[in-house]
Amino acid sequence: MTLDEVEATAQAQALTIHGAFHCSAGDQTPAGHKTLLMFGPDEPRFWQVFSQSPEHGDGDLDPLDRWSKRVIGALARLWHGQAIFPSDGPPYPPFLRWAQATGRCWPSPTGLLVHDKTGLMVSFRGAIALPDQLELPFAPPAPCPDCTARPCETACPVGALAADRPYDVNACRTHVMSAAGVDCRRNGCLTRRACPVSRQQDRNPAQAAFHMAAFVKE
Repeated sequence: MTLDEVEATAQAQALTIHGAFHCSAGDQTPAGHKTLLMFGPDEPRFWQVFSQSPEHGDGDLDPLDRWSKRVIGALARLWHGQAIFPSDGPPYPPFLRWAQATGRCWPSPTGLLVHDKTGLMVSFRGAIALPDQLELPFAPPAPCPDCTARPCETACPVGALAADRPYDVNACRTHVMSAAGVDCRRNGCLTRRACPVSRQQDRNPAQAAFHMAAFVKE
């Protein structure tokens, strides 16, 4: 099995590999596994596939988490691996640390992680630990050092995001729920959308609205 074969199978389910690394002692990956793959939405197909799923339409809680567990769980069984999800816990698996270990995610000027392909829109639906050691490509360069405009630093209307202090969740949620926050509420976080790499993503506005609706209900 190769990384390209894994990616093709994942893309058939509207997922893509956002990064991978070889497991080692101390990284909190499952014992006896050699490669960890991290999966996120394959845009722009993802929303079309998820919105037509049973989980999206059944009215129960956490439809996206349930879809992710069903689909990624099936892929893990196909590859004789172990599925891992951000909601597993407590204790919770270190997805942010794993993301940086892939060499495809870095801290941005806002404190959020930025991805080489999805920018600040990066998200992880789950991971799979494989028993085999797959050949992995060289890590790409980080996008932020070459970004002179740095629009992410000034995009948030309430300054909720900055690298030198914790994310101000209350200020963010209050703004999103207000009349002034209608753009964020309908189209997604202005800071994430401001990233030049993020702007290359063809994300359905309904997908952004879904995530923002979940955010304000938390």
